[in-house]
Amino acid sequence: MSGLGTGRIVCLGDAMVDVLALLPAPLTVGSDTPAPISVSQGGSAANTAAWLASIGSPSAFLGRVGQGAFGEEVTRELESHGVEVAVAVDGLTSTGVCLVLIGPDGERTMIPSAGANDRLSTEDIDAAQLSSHDQLHLSGYALLKEGSRQAARYALEAAGRLGIPISVDAASAEPIRQIGAERLMDWLPAASTLLANRDEASVLSGVDDPAEAAQRLAARFARVVVKCGGQGAVTAEKDGQSGRVTLEQIVLEQVSAEPVTVLDSTGAGDAFAAGLLHGLRTGGSLREAAQAGNRLGALAVSRVGGRPPLPGKH
Repeated sequence: MSGLGTGRIVCLGDAMVDVLALLPAPLTVGSDTPAPISVSQGGSAANTAAWLASIGSPSAFLGRVGQGAFGEEVTRELESHGVEVAVAVDGLTSTGVCLVLIGPDGERTMIPSAGANDRLSTEDIDAAQLSSHDQLHLSGYALLKEGSRQAARYALEAAGRLGIPISVDAASAEPIRQIGAERLMDWLPAASTLLANRDEASVLSGVDDPAEAAQRLAARFARVVVKCGGQGAVTAEKDGQSGRVTLEQIVLEQVSAEPVTVLDSTGAGDAFAAGLLHGLRTGGSLREAAQAGNRLGALAVSRVGGRPPLPGKH
């Protein structure tokens, strides 16, 4: 990872309207499961941008929405959080929508419809005007979806030419399986900071143990953080080596989770990413940044929805 950016952390990827069902009991397939239902703003990249702004870190969201009320609300709410918005409005399809089923244990299952997110273009990337002072944080969803893949790879190449820090959230295990782990990793610069949850890290590395997965992935990328939910996180980075690195030259650390009652895990990884990125840009070690990520992730799971409260609201 090159020098820390002093400008914006530009979060590229998805903005969604989340329809949340807070299930009081396991879903009854083929019958009714009455539950409170609410609508909120979501999308991994947009969530991370909002969490960054909530802790005073300059952030921007780069993505695409549809015309109409949903798209207008995406922009309006992000701006209310203090996020700089670089959003293209697509006249051919709707804003992305995601059904989120939240179980009694707080674990969420998502049913997304990508909508305009899958039509991100290289022109949209150019319009955001990345600079040498920025950082790029890429939601893996932008690479995993065929329609936005070219734009996402274009953004990674642009960031590489500028020499700015790049971080990538692996996004979701099943789409990685479908597209192929090696294929996805081949698109990512070696200097990237890679964030993955336990399942994603397993698919990418081919091993189930999160520490071993982090170690293997850190031989390929500059920094790796494997999120383990209530078990905290594992960080891995090269021990000051350049060139080919053996597994023995990878520094591994276990970072404990923050104690919290989980209400809804939606957006927890996005909040973690925000805490981690802010911690790194303010000069913290990878371990300290992961601790900051855990603190923000704990705040996220203690509330319903994937976003922090709007300024002035609790």
